[in-house]
Amino acid sequence: MRTHTDAHDLRHHGDAEVRDADLTDLAVNVRAGTPPAWLRERIAGSLAGVAAYPDGRAARAAIARRHGLPVERVLLTAGAAEAFVLLARALTVRHPLVVHPQFTEPEAALRDAGHEVARLLLREENGFRLDPAAVPDAADLVMIGNPTNPTSVLHPAADLAELARPGRLLVVDEAFMDAVPDEPEALAARTDVPGLVVLRSLTKTWGLAGLRIGYVLAEPETVEALERAQPLWPVSTPALAAAEACMEPAALKEAEQAAHLLATERAHLLAGLAEFEEVRVVAAAEATFVLVHVRRGAEVRERLRGLGFAARRGDTFPGLGPGWLRLAVRDRVTTNRFLQALDQALAMVGD
Repeated sequence: MRTHTDAHDLRHHGDAEVRDADLTDLAVNVRAGTPPAWLRERIAGSLAGVAAYPDGRAARAAIARRHGLPVERVLLTAGAAEAFVLLARALTVRHPLVVHPQFTEPEAALRDAGHEVARLLLREENGFRLDPAAVPDAADLVMIGNPTNPTSVLHPAADLAELARPGRLLVVDEAFMDAVPDEPEALAARTDVPGLVVLRSLTKTWGLAGLRIGYVLAEPETVEALERAQPLWPVSTPALAAAEACMEPAALKEAEQAAHLLATERAHLLAGLAEFEEVRVVAAAEATFVLVHVRRGAEVRERLRGLGFAARRGDTFPGLGPGWLRLAVRDRVTTNRFLQALDQALAMVGD
């Protein structure tokens, strides 16, 4: 298969906005103040067993119980990013399609594996919402995030399930789904959708980006194919301990409470942003971030950096341009400080 070049930097991620800089971080979507103390203790306690090779059976069983699935439908991965690489390299597909704007790593992984990737660009005038009829029949692998990074749009599960058909893999990245109270549009526990592959990450809610832990939920045949492409012992003992701990009832309750608090803090941020005539907001936000279009946004982003705030640039996402910024939801005090800085940045830039 042929590859092609692209003007978008698909390998740019939010951590690049804050690396080597002393800035208040609105660019990375990891929940602030994590991992919690109890989780750090569980991870630290696992270090006593690192002389042995990792054994993922307990973590895999815990994830299966959490979603009401048999263990044969669960694959542990070194973060969701590994899952994208496995999907691109281990499965036979001819016409992959990625729904944009969304997390760019899936397309980058497909390209690196030699695939030519089609794009479906969702539009602002439609609220960045998916019309299932817009996906061509020829696509034998469709990738979409739900809720989608960076738009924060939560697509109805029924619309996504409508994309499934014989001979097609439907890959739904639910890395941010546990930030949505009650997860009403989740597909993770579904076994009635043919070709469904759901990806989950523990990075965002639990602050485990440096530990690299995620998982795939799919039909057993797909899990087996992906597992054969993995190296031996792909997930470390500390990461397995974290996965098992985060599936416990107390942890799930804590995550649900955090999701409700996030919704409140996100509403406060959206209300503040609505006060600026220079800012357009994707109002249907359901995730840990909001997407905004700012007049002279690239200049405003640089002014914000000078005022101590890092925002995620939007022009690396296909379908967006330099006026777009992604803002992580933070606590009310931080949000109020940011809104004051945004007011200053807009004044500096002018009309």
